[in-house]
Amino acid sequence: MPAMRIRLDPWPVDIEGGQLALTPFEGDLIDIETTRWAAMPQRAIPERLRTVYVVDGKRRMESRVFVEDDHGAAGMGGFGAFVVGAVELCPHGTRQAQLRDVRASRILAHAPGLRLDPATLSPRDPHTGRLTYHPTPTLGEDQLAALSTLQGLMLDAEQQLSHGYASAVPQDEQDDREWLTALTIQDGTLRSKNLGGAVVGCVKTIQTMYLPPDRAHLLTDLKPGERTPILHMRYANGRVTRFIWYVRLCEATFYQHPMSGVMRLEMYAPDEPDFLPPIVRQVANLSGTLLMRLGSTAHKDPRAPQNLIPTAALEHAMTRSMGSAELVTRRIRAHIAQTYGREVVA
Repeated sequence: MPAMRIRLDPWPVDIEGGQLALTPFEGDLIDIETTRWAAMPQRAIPERLRTVYVVDGKRRMESRVFVEDDHGAAGMGGFGAFVVGAVELCPHGTRQAQLRDVRASRILAHAPGLRLDPATLSPRDPHTGRLTYHPTPTLGEDQLAALSTLQGLMLDAEQQLSHGYASAVPQDEQDDREWLTALTIQDGTLRSKNLGGAVVGCVKTIQTMYLPPDRAHLLTDLKPGERTPILHMRYANGRVTRFIWYVRLCEATFYQHPMSGVMRLEMYAPDEPDFLPPIVRQVANLSGTLLMRLGSTAHKDPRAPQNLIPTAALEHAMTRSMGSAELVTRRIRAHIAQTYGREVVA
């Protein structure tokens, strides 16, 4: 009998789900680039690609509330904040990276049907600034409705930012309006609808194994910088379609799962693709070289190399933009106490 063998998931145990969950995929995969299932070599980044944007979002529920309006209607809700932002960088390293559009927005999510005015929290110390929460109705009335509303707004803002920066992806073979000059890397899987931009989602955790067993072995054989061929993926319900491929950022050490260091990348795709847009192939070709340059190192980031260096910098900036959670919660308590005429120690 073969001896037992144990491999480690490369990420720390306090990161929920780890890097490798490997739930089976229910849906369809179609060969769109080639029928030959083999590693695709690492390619250079073309000179005409002058700018890469790394986009991410962050949200935070700050207080759950029970809300009553002036007409006697009542329901559950919550104070929440979200922020999206970008890091702008040159893929050729000719200029310094810089933060773009990192700015927090705040909402007072509430059950549908309530009529509320914006809640403005005035600080005792004017240097800490005002916090204005805009009333936003939720789609449901359960305890998670406020969080779901906050998440949806963050994803919509992230989507608009990502596509606003990127080159346009031609919609048919005769459409040659634009070359790939600006690419957006969006942290995580793509959501919502396609707005036509060259946006690639970088999925750090392999939670679903899209490839069948006879193809999954290629993920362990990839060398750093290499990728799989591009596939057209469609979920069983038919509502989500993507171009997907996998790329390896670094070698797995002998004690780690052999798919450690592999990321799934995805771009928007039509339901029934007639061709592979050239820009999608260009993004796939340069993805290994670009992501290896941007990948983090294990002694600095426990989610290395998949948590890209610009993403980590952006996460810190977004947290600062939302302010201290403890201070904000104290100000919410003080605001409510002042509204109802009672003193509270903030």
